[in-house]
Amino acid sequence: MKYRIPLILAASLAFIGAEASAGPTEDLASTCNACHGLNGVSVGPTMPSIGGLPEAYLKNLMLQWKSGERYSATMGRHFKGYSDEELAKLATHYAKLPWVPVVQKADAKVIAQGKDASDRCETCHGATGSEPDDEETPKLNGQWADYMHLEMLKYRTEAVKMPHKKMRNNSKKLDEADVAAVAKFYGAQAK
Repeated sequence: MKYRIPLILAASLAFIGAEASAGPTEDLASTCNACHGLNGVSVGPTMPSIGGLPEAYLKNLMLQWKSGERYSATMGRHFKGYSDEELAKLATHYAKLPWVPVVQKADAKVIAQGKDASDRCETCHGATGSEPDDEETPKLNGQWADYMHLEMLKYRTEAVKMPHKKMRNNSKKLDEADVAAVAKFYGAQAK
């Protein structure tokens, strides 16, 4: 009996310690599930999948929303209450998850049009959007086409705060008829 109480106490403290060390990031991430899906794989079509995107990209994006440097209808409000350290932990959490493309069907002519118009995109995202050239560039293959289309429209609109100058310039250089086609091309790519 005299060993049972210290053993129970030690086991309880170990459990509490494990909960404290594992819990906060998962608790923070669980608030993201409603929109971005379990493990960061969105059920779309206007919410992006975020699991498996580069850590530096995710962290930078969240900090831009928090500071108001980047436009967002909702994300800036979500992140105002988070510390920079919490946002860094979220970025690390989602970056460690696998990228799971949600391949969407599109008309063959639209895919061909998007492929032809995507040459500017290839330099940073790769030919099919699966091979970004650095840690601050997201994968596009199998990302939701509607989401990508909306993002490109934001970049094409000067009044919308979108700090990535190269994306703004390249989005504006696309013919208006090609914007949706480029999004559908990348959305249809598995790899």
